Formats: sequence, structure tokens, C-alpha cells
Amino acid sequence: MDILSVFILSVIQGLTEFLPISSSGHLILAPHIFGFADQGLSLDVAVHFGSLIAIVAYFWRDVLAILKGWFRALPPSAPSNPEARLGWAVIVGVIPVVVAGLLLKSIIESQFREPWIIGAATIFFGLVLWQADWTSKRERNLSSITLKDAIIVGLAQILALIPGTSRSGITMTAGLWVGLTREASSRFSFLLAIPTVLASSALITFDLLETTEAVDWNAIALGVVLSAISAYLCIHYFLKFIERIGMWPFVLYRLALGAFIFYLIA
Repeated sequence: MDILSVFILSVIQGLTEFLPISSSGHLILAPHIFGFADQGLSLDVAVHFGSLIAIVAYFWRDVLAILKGWFRALPPSAPSNPEARLGWAVIVGVIPVVVAGLLLKSIIESQFREPWIIGAATIFFGLVLWQADWTSKRERNLSSITLKDAIIVGLAQILALIPGTSRSGITMTAGLWVGLTREASSRFSFLLAIPTVLASSALITFDLLETTEAVDWNAIALGVVLSAISAYLCIHYFLKFIERIGMWPFVLYRLALGAFIFYLIA
């Protein structure tokens, strides 16, 4: 792929992976809109790995605190602590999508990548996000999250396997449903992204190893760097402004994007 293609696709991945607007939908549509050839597995690996670097770099203190709290609470006699509960919530929340992804991978790749599905999911789950943001109480912080909340968010995350749904969008929606604030639901969504994106990256890497596709290491390196930088900035400013602006700008964007998709395929 040429440098411009790698630049555009990497930045798209970095900006959309953690916004509630569907990165997979954008990456599938980008070649159709810009006239690129399909980006191939190697660039998919690169941009996912870049996103993983960004989320770990941004939340490394939280991850370290969760790990310390989780190990402190491992002995049966040890008292529980908020960090350990959050760690268990992340584990419980990621299990459903990992299992579903392994079981449904071939079906999703062959049946669910049609533009009309992306358009419909973009619009429908945008409206669902609006409903959750409009009607939820939004009064609980992250330290109050329970395993029941994690199960609800985790089951909702399965829907993100449908391109256009948005992993971040559906997990934030579910977080709002259980009464978390916008920032708390966003933070939990981002923490869930660490094992989810790691699992997704590993799966794509295995696919790449099994193919005869030529690997462009320069494109991979550039993709990792660009997606990491854009994703890090996206996370930072999203968390800074989300309580102030709410979800409606992303809902409007999704409605416009969905309408544009249907216009392109009409």
C-alpha cells in the first residue's frame, strides 16, 4: 500500500476505535470511499496493535492498580478492594465477546460485512446510544460497578461483532443502562478494550501467519505509530469533554454516516 493509504487508514482506526462510531465499519468502507485496494491483514494487525499501545499507555496506572488489587485479594481470607472488583468486572465483561468471536468468526466475516448491514447497524445502534444517554440516571462511578453490571456490558459487547455497531458505542450504551456516568461508562469501555483488542489482534495475527500475503514492514511500522498517536489523543480528549458534551454529537454523526452509506449503495 502507498504511504497515503496507510496514513488515512491508520488515523481512521486510531480515531474511531475508541469513539462510539464503529472503527470496523469505517475501515471496511474506507477502500470504497477513497478507492483504495483492500488493506489486507498486515495493516489490520498494525492498526489494532497501535490502538492497544495507546490504551495501555493511557491507562497504565489504572491497569497497574487493578493488577495489584486483584493479586492482593486472591487469598480466600483477603478482604476485597475496589481495584480487585474492577479487575474481576473486566475479566467477566470480556469473556462473552471472546467466546462469541471464536464461535462466530467465519459467519461474521462472510455474512456481516455488507454495506447495508453496516449502514443499518450504524443508524440503529446510534439511536440506542441516544436512548441510553437520554434516559439513564448517570449517577454511579466506576468504583460501584458490580459483576452483574459487567455481565450486562459483556453480553452487549457481543453485538459489536456486527460491523457498524461499535464496540465502544455498545459498551458505553450498556454502561449508561446500568446507571454509570458518561465518564465511568467510557472508562470501563476503554478498560474492556485492552483484553478485547489484544484478543482481536492475536486472532488477526494468527490469520496473517496462515496466509501467503506479503508483509510490508514499513507499512506495519507506520500504521502502528499513526494509529497509536491518534488513538491516544482521541482517548484523552474524549474523556476530557464527554460529561460536558454528552453522546448526541456521536449520535448525529452516526445518523449522517448511516444515511451516507445507504446513499452510496443506492
